[in-house]
Amino acid sequence: MNSKMNKLLNKGWFLALIFLGPAFLFLMVFKIIPIIYALIISMSDYEFKFSGIVWFKNYILVFKDAKFWQALVNTFWYVCLSIPLTLVISLFFAVLLNLGIKARSFFRTSYFLPYITSMVAAAIVWKALYHPTDGGVINSILGIVNINPLLWLEEPRGIFNMMFNLNLPGALGGPSLALFAIILFSAWKVMGYQVVILLAGLQNVPHELYEAARIDGANRIQQFFKITLPLLTPTLYFLVITSTIFSFRVFAPIYMMTGGEAGGAPDGTTLVTAFYMYQWAFAPGYNDFGYAASMAFILFFIILAFTWVQRKFSEKKIHYQ
Repeated sequence: MNSKMNKLLNKGWFLALIFLGPAFLFLMVFKIIPIIYALIISMSDYEFKFSGIVWFKNYILVFKDAKFWQALVNTFWYVCLSIPLTLVISLFFAVLLNLGIKARSFFRTSYFLPYITSMVAAAIVWKALYHPTDGGVINSILGIVNINPLLWLEEPRGIFNMMFNLNLPGALGGPSLALFAIILFSAWKVMGYQVVILLAGLQNVPHELYEAARIDGANRIQQFFKITLPLLTPTLYFLVITSTIFSFRVFAPIYMMTGGEAGGAPDGTTLVTAFYMYQWAFAPGYNDFGYAASMAFILFFIILAFTWVQRKFSEKKIHYQ
């Protein structure tokens, strides 16, 4: 027995089991088993209690649900606008901080504070800022520069229709002003995190490259596009992938800023997939957990497909040196 134990210890299997066991147990209890259980629910008639397997019926009903497609289109608008907007703003401030300005630590902390602020509290404050009449700060600022007040969270028209005075139907008119207002809030909320990550990436770019470029006569703009941006692609790739995953799962701003469980106002233009899933599971009058679980797995495969496409087409454009 002792010889077998010594052999086990010599191979390292016993130590590996000791160190990996708790993590594996945690993943099994809180990740793997719930995923398997959710998959079973998605193929079941489940309204507070299990009422039998229905196989792919819930999935078929989801694909026939017009409101689901509306929520999915709104989600795509959110993803396609919030990610580039947040990255551009974050990169701008990260480059400024990287120039060696005074009190850089203070500004870096100031930008990061919104990220660690409670999402619920921040959303409530921004909802008040967006208020169209009752002391809404944003409309007050627009009034100073002679811009008519906007309805913000109450405006269902698409921003393209509003900007260019068009009358394009449905999704062609762009995301509603209400959804765009939430996108602006999300960009402000996440910007601090991305600034810190981008600043770390910028500080890893060798200064010798900039010195060589200056000797060759390159100006700051040329240095940015020929040196900074290419060497920052690994950081940008990481942020794009993670931002895509989190953007598809957006929920809290919609819940807090568009009316709680009735969410999606105005006229369903801010209804996103994660919120629609929540409605079917927990909102009064719904409570169909099987239908909600099937939407969750559809959303999972959509995120998986987007991540795979991003990885497939972005890997060759990443420069590590």
